[in-house]
Amino acid sequence: MSTSTLKNIGFVSLGCPKALVDSEQILTRLRAEGYLISPSYEGADLVVVNTCGFIDAAVAESLEAIGEALSENGKVIVTGCLGARADVIREAHPQVLAVTGPHATDEVLQHVHAHLPQPHDPFTSLLPPQGVKLTPQHFAYLKISEGCNHSCTFCIIPSLRGPLVSRPIGDVLQEARTLAESGVRELLVISQDTSAYGVDLKYRTGFVGGRPLRTRLRELCEALAELGIWVRLHYVYPYPSVDALLPLMAEGRILPYLDVPFQHASARILAAMKRPASAENNLERLRTWRAICPELTVRSTFITGFPGESEADFAELLAFIAEAQLDRVGCFAYSPVDGATANALPDAVPEEVREERRQRLMELQEDISADLLAAKIGREIDVLVDEVDEEGTIGRSAADAPEIDGLVFINDHFDAAPGDFLRVRVIDADEHDLYAELVA
Repeated sequence: MSTSTLKNIGFVSLGCPKALVDSEQILTRLRAEGYLISPSYEGADLVVVNTCGFIDAAVAESLEAIGEALSENGKVIVTGCLGARADVIREAHPQVLAVTGPHATDEVLQHVHAHLPQPHDPFTSLLPPQGVKLTPQHFAYLKISEGCNHSCTFCIIPSLRGPLVSRPIGDVLQEARTLAESGVRELLVISQDTSAYGVDLKYRTGFVGGRPLRTRLRELCEALAELGIWVRLHYVYPYPSVDALLPLMAEGRILPYLDVPFQHASARILAAMKRPASAENNLERLRTWRAICPELTVRSTFITGFPGESEADFAELLAFIAEAQLDRVGCFAYSPVDGATANALPDAVPEEVREERRQRLMELQEDISADLLAAKIGREIDVLVDEVDEEGTIGRSAADAPEIDGLVFINDHFDAAPGDFLRVRVIDADEHDLYAELVA
């Protein structure tokens, strides 16, 4: 079959890593069926836009991306979280060809087939075993479940992505093994609620290579550790069951890193948010984790200016930040989300107060981060190389997830490639990043 007869699909992927994995799955299926992926609108016969609909700014960005694709190409299929609100999309862009919700790979393919049939050719349908990835070759996201069983008042994810649905443990490990064999050096385990993996299946026993294995996070992590690559956990709720993972981290089997979305520290605000646990429980859990694994890195996110948040509530949050001494923190000023039950709560906080509190929190955290990173000066650490540019090598330590945490800069060292592991000595630090030299 000549390349002139092949069909080209343009793709725009917005949103979080979970949406990114959805995009990878759609692209993998498209390539498996012989479609080519176009890097430009003008080279595409049709464009798929994977949207985000979590906050108003994301909705606006998604609608703008759809409009741009329509303007530049004209044939657009929309999927993703905003697709769960098809009326919003069709009101703004009635000319889209089709709209699906999130994790709807089969539906997307059906619409592509309807509007752009692709004759099959086994030569053009060949794929690398790991499928199409939007991340660099040396790291990949591994999504272990879909949806969420929580009812946090600021969030509409359960209504967009549905309740918790855990993937069979055999499927997860087969994908992980394939990724490792393809050259991936770091797996980033993601879901809406990673700690809850297997709850919906009552931790039923699956089979991996003929051996029984329970569908539970600890057993999954033990199996992933056998791959001999970095395994990093994201979106981990602070359940007591997480304690069982810390020995694996202390033994160096998976990375000593937890991404835990605490969101607040005031008991009153946490109750209004319908969040699990409390500030006291979370501080005690942090102490327990660090006692088991002193090298543990904890990242978290917080919201300032939630409806009803008083200055006293915010002071509790600052006190928690000061005592918790978290390594990495992200903070968002509260943003009303269309459809979230928090919108009906009384005592809305003015936008300027929300932002001012966010800035105060981040100023405190920057001082904490600077002190924690300065304490690493003189230490030897392992670094995974991400990039080599004209100034030297840029990588990440075990404490740094890609795109959200810090970097390690190794100046004047050019004999490395993405995916290499290097042993370095930290020689300097700032609020976010480390500077190092190669250990001979």
